[in-house]
Amino acid sequence: MGSAGKMTPLYDWHVANAANMASFGDYKMPLWYPAGMRNEHLAVINAAGIFDTSHMAVVTLDGAGARMLLQKCFSKDLENCIGLKRTPLVAGRSVYGLFLDERGHVIDDSIVSQVNDTLYMVVVNSGMGGVIAALLNAKKTGEAARVIDYTDRLGKVDIQGPKAARILAPLLKDESVFAKFPYFSFKGWFAAGVSGVQEVELADGTPIVLSRTGYTGEFGFEIFIAREKVNSLWEQLVTAGKDYGLLPCGLAARDSLRAGAVLPLSHQDIGDWPFIENPWSFAVADKNESGSFDVDFTGAAALAGMVAAEFTYPFAGFDPRKITASESSYVTDEKDERIGRILTCATDVACGRVDGKLISIATAEADGKPEGFTPKGISCGFVKVDRKLEAGELVFLVDGKRKIKVEIRKDIRPDRTARKPMAEMLV
Repeated sequence: MGSAGKMTPLYDWHVANAANMASFGDYKMPLWYPAGMRNEHLAVINAAGIFDTSHMAVVTLDGAGARMLLQKCFSKDLENCIGLKRTPLVAGRSVYGLFLDERGHVIDDSIVSQVNDTLYMVVVNSGMGGVIAALLNAKKTGEAARVIDYTDRLGKVDIQGPKAARILAPLLKDESVFAKFPYFSFKGWFAAGVSGVQEVELADGTPIVLSRTGYTGEFGFEIFIAREKVNSLWEQLVTAGKDYGLLPCGLAARDSLRAGAVLPLSHQDIGDWPFIENPWSFAVADKNESGSFDVDFTGAAALAGMVAAEFTYPFAGFDPRKITASESSYVTDEKDERIGRILTCATDVACGRVDGKLISIATAEADGKPEGFTPKGISCGFVKVDRKLEAGELVFLVDGKRKIKVEIRKDIRPDRTARKPMAEMLV
């Protein structure tokens, strides 16, 4: 079997349920199921969807020097990274950031979670577990930290959407775990006997990590579980979600949801170029008055003194038409001058424009959603251009004779639910 032929533990379920399969990274993954990408995307906005994300990699760092080693390699200041008050990363909290090379180019993006005083979990993309584990080991200069790559040793399922907690609740041994559960926090561990961890178990006693994160922009959870238990969890979620409108979702819906939520795809929207002048500056530490970063992570010196030659911006179109990012596609200004390239172009089928304003099916009528609103969808994604642009400026996506007008935006899909208080999502 070639490198593109690895399978997650749920592969047989996907095939048995008529998923359209394709290679993604090293794995054979579902693009969509018979319900289709549009219905899968809408299910996550209206109800819930489940995603097989067992292709993603987990690396752990454990030891008295784990935090110091992680800080040398990770782009966020771990002492000033949580919330608007910039409090330290502590046990039970997670933070999004990057692993950069010395040039300030992105190796991969990651969510880092602190499990206890000495144990950290690093979640990276498909095929990147070994790369990041090797990077961490290479950066050791005496720190007492053991690095373990859990690639293909765990299962992972994401349940995303406003009804996610209600669907998941009856599968848990104790529903009280939902109390005090803010965005970007987590509870539990995928093995017993780890100190300082609030245990989370399924009704049958299976330990899990329940993380209030995801990559859709909507409320939901990522669930980490022993690899041999992931099929049972998936089946339980499918059954529990039937009365709520839950659908299994493939990579196509994941792509359209994350694009509408202004979330980058590693190695496509961020990658082997300097991480500057893009919508995701929150992924690096703050700069001080001298213009340098508050912490000396790998790549910090290169970024601090860099002058941008290119700029990445989100965009939203005016209808569902899209132009796929390719070698032949490009971006022009209103004078038809070529100014850059397309990084991502997807269709957020939950959105439409009303009198020019972007509206989602999740938007309240009091906020401008007309009665009976049925969105046609809008193209959205990211462009990389050779000049600064302002929100509201128009550019054109071009491929051959096809040309569509889009608007540079600061944000895309309105009224997302990811940050909503847990209490509102249990009603």
